[in-house]
Amino acid sequence: MEEQRQLELFTGAPPPPPPAASPPYPAREERLVLADSLARRISAKAGMPVRLAVTDNRSTMVSYQRQTTVLALRLHHMFLDAPDHVVEALAHYAKGSRTAGRVIDGYIDERDERIRRARRAGEQLVSRGRYFDLKEIFDSVNGRFFQNGIRARIGWARAPRGRRRKTIRLGVYEHSTREIRLHPSLDAPDVPLLFVEYIVFHEMLHQLFPNAHHPKAFRDREKAFPSYADALAWEKQHLKKLLRR
Repeated sequence: MEEQRQLELFTGAPPPPPPAASPPYPAREERLVLADSLARRISAKAGMPVRLAVTDNRSTMVSYQRQTTVLALRLHHMFLDAPDHVVEALAHYAKGSRTAGRVIDGYIDERDERIRRARRAGEQLVSRGRYFDLKEIFDSVNGRFFQNGIRARIGWARAPRGRRRKTIRLGVYEHSTREIRLHPSLDAPDVPLLFVEYIVFHEMLHQLFPNAHHPKAFRDREKAFPSYADALAWEKQHLKKLLRR
């Protein structure tokens, strides 16, 4: 392929056409028609009525709330023209199927270009900090607990501006870009490696459970982390110090 490309450059062949533009967020009228059709398709697979909300979210592509008589779904608009096997996966995912989750994850991955990127153009994701290299930690955790099956980039979030905080988000996983960011307050000599590993592990789990909340299966898997209890104990003891950084 590389040899052919070089030959085209030297013979003056025209460059390949640019990639097609990302499909825009559908207009309201079109969105209502497509959403109604999709809700009916999912309902037929799930065996219960579906209440569907369509979003242009850039971080959470699928979320659901299974109620007594209805399944409430929030889906990114990329699913409006989903094929039958993905529609069936959406119906089964709401029942806790991990296989369905992998189908949905693959569908999202193939349509990454439709999602609005969270990063500014040209912004780099830096993994090496002063005390911890998150790429090394990610690779270690991925090999020990996920059989190297998690595909994501990782780096430190921007340093917060100087203001007092009452809460702190130590880590975040963005499904649209498959990126993990950790709060820079953790890049310090008094933070134990086991705690940074735990936060990385927690965010990696979100790739296996692409939902806005933490279902029981997520929490059970999280508790299997060897230093789970120690990590929570450390966080409880040092949270006030992290808030001041």
